[in-house]
Amino acid sequence: MTDETPSNEPVGARFREFQAGLDQPDGKRHRQPRRRGGDGEQLTVPPADFASYYGRPVLKPPVWKYDIAGYLFTGGLAAGSALIGAGAQLTGRPGLRKVGRWTALGGVAASTYLLVHDLGRPARFHHMLRVAKVTSPMSVGTWILAAFGPLAGVAAVAELAPLLPQHGVLGLARRIAPPIGNVAGLAAAATAPALATYTGVLLADTAVPSWHDAYPSLPFVFAGSALAAASGVGLIAAPAAETAPLRRLALAAAAVEFGGGHQLERQGLTSEPYKHGRSGRLVKAGRALLAVGTVTALLSRRSRVLSAISGAALVASSVATRFGVFEAGRVSARDPKYTVVPQRERLNENRSTTQL
Repeated sequence: MTDETPSNEPVGARFREFQAGLDQPDGKRHRQPRRRGGDGEQLTVPPADFASYYGRPVLKPPVWKYDIAGYLFTGGLAAGSALIGAGAQLTGRPGLRKVGRWTALGGVAASTYLLVHDLGRPARFHHMLRVAKVTSPMSVGTWILAAFGPLAGVAAVAELAPLLPQHGVLGLARRIAPPIGNVAGLAAAATAPALATYTGVLLADTAVPSWHDAYPSLPFVFAGSALAAASGVGLIAAPAAETAPLRRLALAAAAVEFGGGHQLERQGLTSEPYKHGRSGRLVKAGRALLAVGTVTALLSRRSRVLSAISGAALVASSVATRFGVFEAGRVSARDPKYTVVPQRERLNENRSTTQL
């Protein structure tokens, strides 16, 4: 038996002692001095912190790597770009439509790769498609991704139709590809809102404190971030004469994301990682870049230089926000106070309510 092995005192006594320690006003466990034997000797155990109980962590941190943070960004970029591509299709902006469709395909391809890479084996993604469980955000998200990807691919490939010969079999493909691409583009846009927001629901469905407590606002933050990133790519790559809607979209995206971010920081103790440390710096950088990108977009009009600056700031804003939210969850899982203190507050509140 090592020095770290618990004593042989009854388990019930140790548990009651631990429960009593949770009610200490400073939020830390304390074990009172105990007398052993008849010599009056006292054994004092130093005050423990929130780290563990007999060496066991309170909450296991997420096993996800930074592949998932990239997955959050690229999936949102794909969704926002599909919406822009469909809007450009309906308003007669072929240059912007092409940029939107190809960006949507690139985003969903990168998103799928990052997810499969995090899973470890491609077969695991396939196995997730063997069942459909509407109560599981992961299952629903997998099916959304599986539906969106082929639609975005067909819409993007249809943009190659003008490069095909005008006669023969390829000539037939040249004629039928655009209408098929239009249908696929609209269908992809129909699934895009779910793709942009389900990752927020997925994070909030975990036990990670800073994610779980943010369930009302995370989908809005991710939706605004997705539209901002897609608008940024459009401002960089689309013809300047067709980017007027993107400036208004960037403003709307900023309003949604700022509103969600404001609520994100008002969720009590578990909002601390969004304001402090490395995760807090990332979130603040994302907010600052979003403000710069939005203001520059409104001022850019048809200036290619200002449009490029605005677009780069909006894309960088989305990256910083996604990685900041991801890191905030990891921080809150590692520090037991974000799990123990809210639980104790809810316990005390329930006791007060019961006594009334």
